Amino acid sequence: MGMNVHLDIVSAEEEIYSGLAELVVANGLAGELGILPGHAPLLTRLRPGTVKVTKLGGEVDFFYVSGGMLEVQPNLVTILADKAARAHDLDEAAAQEAKKAAEAAMQNRTSEFEYGAAATELAEASAQLKAIDELRKLANRAR
Repeated sequence: MGMNVHLDIVSAEEEIYSGLAELVVANGLAGELGILPGHAPLLTRLRPGTVKVTKLGGEVDFFYVSGGMLEVQPNLVTILADKAARAHDLDEAAAQEAKKAAEAAMQNRTSEFEYGAAATELAEASAQLKAIDELRKLANRAR
């Protein structure tokens, strides 16, 4: 058995994932982070995006997080997000519609607050679509 780390992905509503992982890849504020067993302790904010989890045996799962916090301890990685979902649970049509609505709101803004909210919605919808696309690519490779 290879080295592993325990990973918990938790949203405001529920625990999305709890299990062992060989590698966790997430989008931190400074860029993409790869967490392997034995990683130095770390606490950072996450950008909206995909979390890639390589489980024992090489199986890969993708998750969407709306942002949040990533904490790394010697044998434990914890991701706390306002919103999180398994990539295969995301609704592509709803994400496309949310992206279009956010882009329209950014064009028709009437205040900086509305622009900021629309930019956040656009980032979240784009991250969901990226997670769906990555899952689709993985499925195509498996065929």
